[in-house]
Amino acid sequence: MTDTAGQVALPDRVIASLGSARRGDTLIVVGAVHGNEPAGWEASRRVASALADREEHLQGRVTFITGNRRALSVRRRFVDRDLNRAWTSSVVERIRSEGPGTSAEDLEQADLIRELDELVATSAGTTWLLDLHTTSATGGAFSTVADALPARELALRLPVPLVLGLEEMVDGTLHDWIGDHGVVTVAFESGQHDEPEAVDRAEAAIWLILEGTGLIHSSHLPEAADARKLLARDSAGLPTALEMRYRHPVDGGDEFVMAPGWANFQMVRRGETLAEDSEGPVRSPERGRMLMPLYQEQGEDGFFVVREFSAFWLWVSE
Repeated sequence: MTDTAGQVALPDRVIASLGSARRGDTLIVVGAVHGNEPAGWEASRRVASALADREEHLQGRVTFITGNRRALSVRRRFVDRDLNRAWTSSVVERIRSEGPGTSAEDLEQADLIRELDELVATSAGTTWLLDLHTTSATGGAFSTVADALPARELALRLPVPLVLGLEEMVDGTLHDWIGDHGVVTVAFESGQHDEPEAVDRAEAAIWLILEGTGLIHSSHLPEAADARKLLARDSAGLPTALEMRYRHPVDGGDEFVMAPGWANFQMVRRGETLAEDSEGPVRSPERGRMLMPLYQEQGEDGFFVVREFSAFWLWVSE
């Protein structure tokens, strides 16, 4: 991503916008809200290219968006501040009323607000959003939603574990903020940042969400069957549903270092040493499974502990 003068060039905000908002619903697919997570952005480019010759079959509109262009161009989680912890009412209202400041993420967020506002305002039906991410650890893909029935029903079309309760432990995510404004949102974690399979899983998720929203009939989605098989194979043996039990926050002064070798969904014992920080060993307060252990320089979440529960209770809550 360099221009003719050798300078770092920013990728396009809108990768592609296909179909027409006047025909029905709108699906927004966002990749690379964190710049060191390019898999969703790459998958969006693949799907947008493959869909271009089927645009007439779309019963609505699908728009593929780059999240943090400045961070993506240098492959860092963020440049000045974490863009996926900034979607609080106070920050958004400040940017709306006063305009952005000078930070890279202020400029990114202001542009994203304008783009998302326009897409939501011009949608003739339901607006859906798929937020694509990856983690610094190896292990299974999973989805997460704010616990609303339409979002949960859509997420369950992806044959991967569904993790509930993340929004109660992490503030300021894009998918939470836009979900509070009437958009049905699903976040999907497709694997480790740099593994090629993470792009394949993110692509599979897009195909299945397109099918699940009804924006294009399954007869025009030959990719959906293979996408379902891919995600089901990679999630074999993992629970259907899990709930958040614990989040370990970190900041720069903690000297937090995750113990090596942890993977997503690996079993954790209560009291087991998981990391070290300036105060000594960091032990798990819960039994359960590891989720998103921190193996990168930037980040505010050391690790999460999740615990499975019966999918029966999902049905009961409906």
